[in-house]
Amino acid sequence: MILVTDINKQEFAALLQRFKLNLIWVASSNAIPGSYWGESEAGLINDQLIVRADTPLHSALHEACHYICMDSDRRTSLHTNSGGDCDEENAVCYLQILLASYIADFSQQHMLEDMDAWGYSFRLGSASQWFEHDAEDAKDWLLKKNLINNALKP
Repeated sequence: MILVTDINKQEFAALLQRFKLNLIWVASSNAIPGSYWGESEAGLINDQLIVRADTPLHSALHEACHYICMDSDRRTSLHTNSGGDCDEENAVCYLQILLASYIADFSQQHMLEDMDAWGYSFRLGSASQWFEHDAEDAKDWLLKKNLINNALKP
């Protein structure tokens, strides 16, 4: 599993800044504030994505994509639980796979493998099968919100 410390921290912070999301690091001995899953999983509080050295990159991107997909009203009261519905959750998963391509030394394939290793659950049995054969609704959701176009501009 790829961790946030396995990639270029400045590059990752710059990617998040494109969406007005700030990357915050906590010491390895501290709990991660705003972490829904606890342990080493990323946290979200307002416009802050909170990670530590052992945070999996897929977790950081997943939480970042929750922030990207929510409206400004939800962002202002965001603390730990991003909320949203099933359609948004699918869109978050789809977007995190797309954004994986924007991180050097990472890829969509790495993301798909890490999602499977963590235990993301999809009808077709794997993140890859879902992304390739069953994610049209997630893609449409992102297109309707104009998030893919904004997210993928160089």
